Amino acid sequence: MESKKKVPVNTITRDIKYLAEPTGNIYESVVILSRRANQIAIAEKKELMKKLEDFKNEHDTMDEVFENKEQIEISKYFERQPKPDLVAISEFENGELDYRKADESPLA
Repeated sequence: MESKKKVPVNTITRDIKYLAEPTGNIYESVVILSRRANQIAIAEKKELMKKLEDFKNEHDTMDEVFENKEQIEISKYFERQPKPDLVAISEFENGELDYRKADESPLA
């Protein structure tokens, strides 16, 4: 499982003027952050579903669901990971995101 960089797992207070600095506009920064957070969330969901697929049983019904310790541990691992929005903010603050406006060429 992929380990995350040093990203806080709790929400922290941030000064929005520092989030607006790279783009010059807080709204553009928020759009960039939300799109990156969505990308991260989709990737994490795919990874979780892939890992849990091994435990899928075709004959399970609501009354016959068995607890599997490995499945529970995998789910707990993903619950302990930093939330996608916190990862996106961390990447943005560290200059790890490449972004551009639709009418511009990609930034390096």
